Amino acid sequence: MPVTLRHFLFLGVVACVVTILVMPWARRVAKHFNAIDYPDARRVNTRPIPRLGGIAMFAGVLAALLIELLGETFLDWAGFYTGGVRTDVNHWGVMVGLVVVFATGAVDDVKHIRPLTKLAGQIVGALIIATSGVLFDSLMNPFGWGMIHFAWWVSYPLTVFYLVAFMNVINLIDGLDGLAGGITAIGSAWLFVIAFQGNLVETAMLSIVLLGACLGFLKFNFHPASIFMGDSGSLTLGAMLGVISLLGVMKTPTLVIMAVPLIIVAIPIADTACAIIRRVARHQSIMQPDKGHLHHRLLGRGYSMRTSVIIIYVWTFVLGFGAFLMSSTHGVGVVVVFLVLLAISFGILWWIGMFEPVLRHHYHERTAPEERADAQEGE
Repeated sequence: MPVTLRHFLFLGVVACVVTILVMPWARRVAKHFNAIDYPDARRVNTRPIPRLGGIAMFAGVLAALLIELLGETFLDWAGFYTGGVRTDVNHWGVMVGLVVVFATGAVDDVKHIRPLTKLAGQIVGALIIATSGVLFDSLMNPFGWGMIHFAWWVSYPLTVFYLVAFMNVINLIDGLDGLAGGITAIGSAWLFVIAFQGNLVETAMLSIVLLGACLGFLKFNFHPASIFMGDSGSLTLGAMLGVISLLGVMKTPTLVIMAVPLIIVAIPIADTACAIIRRVARHQSIMQPDKGHLHHRLLGRGYSMRTSVIIIYVWTFVLGFGAFLMSSTHGVGVVVVFLVLLAISFGILWWIGMFEPVLRHHYHERTAPEERADAQEGE
């Protein structure tokens, strides 16, 4: 029996409600461990705000998946194991990997561990997920018939890199009230629509659960936020987006399906790429935080925090709609949609001024160091 839309929506509601119910407890835990974001020169919050909202979001995800497991075991629900999904994915192993990622973020929220230590935790979690069967090991040949199969020494590093990259792009975009949660919610919604349309049961189920958790979190995080998700939330959201997209690729291993999740999260990817280029141009560590992210630039243009976030929401929605069109189109239509999305995104990035620091460095290389410092402060 196929999984119904009502079944999917039920799981999303469970994730949302549990997230809402657990959030006050997560706030108390954050205060107990002094996991608080205090105002400083880099942050935009003007008052101390707890940052362990990821606890409640992860609880919502776990609750929904536990109910799904119980329903399949005792009530003969159609789902992960009875909906025609791949049986070579160890879902318990995937959950263990997600727990490792969540725990890494939670420890960093409380203790501020070193960047390399945090990266090691992300890699371990990603490796557990990869060895559990969520592995990018094949792709349909874009130049002919058949499949391209990757050797294990290619597929495992590629999968780990892919998952860790997703974790960090969501982590880096988490700079304004409701921003990372909203982008993930919109992205998850489009991934659900695409997966539901393509009968990708597993992908659709995880997408709707992630959407529910994000919506529950946004009740507390949309401006003015009373709690932040912290790394416990952002790393987990990124890991789940990576897992969801890989499951879709595993079921339909085409270039278009692989491109769809990347397009949906193109905004944090572009922001991360610009940050790396910007810091390399300034001879800084790529791990060095700054105020040059796209949300900082929107604020610098005079937009309020809410307006800045809504602008990025609309942009993400457009990208998601474009990804949906790409998944429903063939041939030249796919290329046309992709080029339109690329032009729109490049135009917005140029308008925001994301390329200004690099251009200034290139064209004003002889500027006095103190003048360059003043210019960077103004960014």
